[in-house]
Amino acid sequence: MKLLFNQNIKFILLAFFTLLSIQNSQAQEDSFWSHVRFGGNIGLGFTNNTFNVIVAPSAVYDFSNQFSAGLGLNFGYTDGINFTSTNYGASIITLYNPFPQLQLSAEFEQMGVSRSIELDGPDVNENYWYPALFVGAGYRIGFVSVGLRYDVLYDDNTSIYASAYAPFVRVFF
Repeated sequence: MKLLFNQNIKFILLAFFTLLSIQNSQAQEDSFWSHVRFGGNIGLGFTNNTFNVIVAPSAVYDFSNQFSAGLGLNFGYTDGINFTSTNYGASIITLYNPFPQLQLSAEFEQMGVSRSIELDGPDVNENYWYPALFVGAGYRIGFVSVGLRYDVLYDDNTSIYASAYAPFVRVFF
């Protein structure tokens, strides 16, 4: 398990630093960075004695007016009455706009999950990696897209999400 953890961390770091170092391989730095958009997700929630926070920065490169692809980092923390969970990982996203108002997306996300559940009997402590492959569609206005995505790899026992369907608000500047 530790070997798999180290390999996944190395993959995440390699992907992140590759994105940051692409500028060194471009002959015209201004040309490359003029096609990069940054965005992501920040969330904070309080419900029924539960606290959660999500931080997920990302960046995409616009190959054309219709197609973009990029990388993201993800971190989430949840603390409930008998439950705590920490999630961390990376994602690869592709965006396709067949016309300006419609955005289709595919996103592969690999998340490390560390969760602890306190029960009346023995506590449950789990550490594992969870893959998710989302396909989605959204309505796009300027730099904001609102829509729904579906995890085709959803597993009710190990997913960090409550459902295979997840609404999204995606912002890229």
